Amino acid sequence: MRTFQFHYEEYQDAQELPDAWKELLKAAQQILATAHAPYSEFKVGAAVLLGDGQVICGVNIENASYPVGICAERSALASVISQFPHEKIEAIAVSYLSKSGENNLPAFPCGMCRQFISECEDRNHAPITLILGGQTGPVSVVYSAKHLLPFSFGGKDLQ
Repeated sequence: MRTFQFHYEEYQDAQELPDAWKELLKAAQQILATAHAPYSEFKVGAAVLLGDGQVICGVNIENASYPVGICAERSALASVISQFPHEKIEAIAVSYLSKSGENNLPAFPCGMCRQFISECEDRNHAPITLILGGQTGPVSVVYSAKHLLPFSFGGKDLQ
């Protein structure tokens, strides 16, 4: 029988993170204030670290027709692909703020975002580190979206 395993790290809080990741998570926490989430009141911010050190942010944007909305991860990565098509993506940090919760646990990307990040890794020719945290509490670091989406579907499957 085969098994699927992967390594990830969990920090007690953001203060334990290396400085670059700490700043990236802080950027995600700050940008989420601009999220447009009038229906769920679940605001999400994402910050992408590029190889040249730039940070590009995005937020979730809801729509009354729910499938029309966009998650923060895809919002930020779409901006990167549009504006910096040749720049390497090093990491993405994601945070959230919900009126109905304590906001102290990591928020993992939804399935659609896992697929999107996985394909960004293919385009990047390298894994993208995910730094996932709430407003307080533990922070999870996953070293590739493919770890969260084993047996992913990609461009090679269309050939």
